[in-house]
Amino acid sequence: MEIKQLKQVEVVTDVVCDVCNQSTKLQFGNLSAHWGDGSKHDGQRYELQLCEKCFFYALATLKKERADKYMFDKSFDPSNLDGFGLK
Repeated sequence: MEIKQLKQVEVVTDVVCDVCNQSTKLQFGNLSAHWGDGSKHDGQRYELQLCEKCFFYALATLKKERADKYMFDKSFDPSNLDGFGLK
């Protein structure tokens, strides 16, 4: 015998970008950190949920920082940045 009961379940219907405050329509990226022993930020945790536009803006900023840091290093190949962060 089946016994049925109506139950309410909380579900995520949207995620709002932590930078631009716009709907991500559940298409978002995470930027997170958990700093451990020896860090100036020991014990601190960060998590940001970013829309596609803000995620790729942050990624482009980090790519530029890497390129600027190593541009005069003879072993640096800027074409390696094409897949920066990609797994």
